[in-house]
Amino acid sequence: MLEPVTLSEKAAKEVKAIMASKNIPEGYGLRIGMKGGGCGGMSFVLGFDKPKDNDLTYEIEGIPVFVEKRHTMYLLGMQVDFYEGADARGFMFINPLKKEEEKQAN
Repeated sequence: MLEPVTLSEKAAKEVKAIMASKNIPEGYGLRIGMKGGGCGGMSFVLGFDKPKDNDLTYEIEGIPVFVEKRHTMYLLGMQVDFYEGADARGFMFINPLKKEEEKQAN
């Protein structure tokens, strides 16, 4: 099955740590999606949720992942990574295809 979004090793490790420390209930998984509208346009969202009827459901390193089917076109090829530095800490969305296009242009 095609996975529209992937998780880096660091992101998967952090998601598992959060699921364990926050006692995320059985049957819940990682929801990856889009939130839209307003002046800022579309933004990516992460959270824990139950699967819904219109979800694409798959698993990454034992983590159930849910994506609304209508969001897949916006998320296709994206990777969720986790950054931990002196200045910030958190999840970020990376488009590896865009990086490859930039490399080829230079």
